[in-house]
Amino acid sequence: MKTEFADVNETRKTVRVEIPTDVVSAEIDRIARDYSRKARVPGFRPGKTPPRVIKQRFKEQILHDVVHDLIPRAVDDALREKGLEAVDTPDVREVTIQEGQPLTFTASFDTVPEFDPGDLATISLTRASNAINDEAVQLAMQRLRDRGARHEPVEGRGVDHGDTVTLDLERRDGVSSDPAPPDVHKDVSIELGAKANPPGFDEQLLGLEVGATKEFTLHYPADYAITELANADVSYTVTVKGLKRRVLPELDNEFAKDLGVDSLDALTARVREDLEHEAKHAAEREDRSELMKQLATRLPFDVPESMVNREVDRRLEDFARRLIDQNVDPRQAGIDWNAFRESQREVSREAVAAALVLDEVTRREKLEVSDAEVEGEVVKYAERTGRTPAAVRAALEKEGGLSRIYAGLRREKSIDFVLAHATITGDS
Repeated sequence: MKTEFADVNETRKTVRVEIPTDVVSAEIDRIARDYSRKARVPGFRPGKTPPRVIKQRFKEQILHDVVHDLIPRAVDDALREKGLEAVDTPDVREVTIQEGQPLTFTASFDTVPEFDPGDLATISLTRASNAINDEAVQLAMQRLRDRGARHEPVEGRGVDHGDTVTLDLERRDGVSSDPAPPDVHKDVSIELGAKANPPGFDEQLLGLEVGATKEFTLHYPADYAITELANADVSYTVTVKGLKRRVLPELDNEFAKDLGVDSLDALTARVREDLEHEAKHAAEREDRSELMKQLATRLPFDVPESMVNREVDRRLEDFARRLIDQNVDPRQAGIDWNAFRESQREVSREAVAAALVLDEVTRREKLEVSDAEVEGEVVKYAERTGRTPAAVRAALEKEGGLSRIYAGLRREKSIDFVLAHATITGDS
């Protein structure tokens, strides 16, 4: 087999391949024999059709099969002989095949050359702060109070700020004398002060007592967010049917016990611990993001476009999967997927560049993952899902998931190696 390699750029290569006539002829004969055993040709008994007739009758199909059998093997052999590895399926073009002639074609592919990631000690990181102050704890405690709020009936007074009003509502576009039938809603609950309330609506309810009916017209501003209502007049008729006041629980020991904690001090300590745990992981994510940004700058060549496209595809699939998990049909979500795809291109390019640098560190430092480490991950997953390690391993083997665990652990080892050699300042 003859091969002729050419460099398009540092990562993009082409190879012109010529497969000898004798190899092509032997493959044509082999496939023709397969066709002869299966084909039904008028005038011949099954399996007795002469090869010459088979080759004439099924010429295009046979040559198609020869191409699909020989070319992938030839590309693999050519790359292996050159010591190259394609990062994606090669693009095969300019295929020529005729019986009695060599098979020739051109394959283009991306590859990643070896490179020097540079001195890891020159990576400089300032650890993100994970400190939690008293104000953050108090805000979290207030959120707990808000979730524990209850609504109690109010008697003997009219509507006031912060109340929740139950009312029947009729709505008309334009003035109240408009003959068109109103838009009627029964037993609507409205909390005064809510951001979704129409402008000026709350003020019209202030002071109304249960049983009161009121008609009023609101003018929506020209810059109102809902364009159909912008600069429009809308008439309302409301009848107050009930009135409740939102009451927050006291921050005391009883409140803590309602949440399953012995005392307010213990609840406060638990809230602080949870916030510190969240802050720690947020800081780690921020540190990791900064590390990946710096690693990406160390790639001395442009990221192969095929790898960028693959990462963009992965991000789109992940986003679509999250929508589905939220019971949102990605096709009905009103998303401009072409625009979203383009918005992910540069972050994908940076992510792939950083990953390539980490892979080179892994190769140079001979970082490996042991079977025991993989088994440890299997056991952890089994504990989280309430399954046996054997069942989890069997499922992963069936789905090809073990290789992903190996790759993930190897990537984490590479990150740990880089962090151990980087210059890091700030809180530990």
